[in-house]
Amino acid sequence: MKKTEVVLSRRAIRDLSKLPLQIKNSLQLWVNEVTFQGILEVRKIPGYHDEPLQGTRFGERSVRLNRSYRIFYLQNNEATRILITVIEINKHRY
Repeated sequence: MKKTEVVLSRRAIRDLSKLPLQIKNSLQLWVNEVTFQGILEVRKIPGYHDEPLQGTRFGERSVRLNRSYRIFYLQNNEATRILITVIEINKHRY
């Protein structure tokens, strides 16, 4: 099994500074699960609603941290690892 690594983009780091503590904790839990279980196993957890995106975000995926907040990420499969880049963390508008 390939090692999975999660990195935050500059925008995601900037977004993180504005988030409530509960959302930061949810993000850290997701990162830990992806790092230790692998992204393919974490996608099976129904509470995250991990889904591929369409339109202008084609190629990206989203994960719900709670009802309002979600993260957008890209997966890059490399020879020895899977690199998950968190692009953005925002409050979803319904």
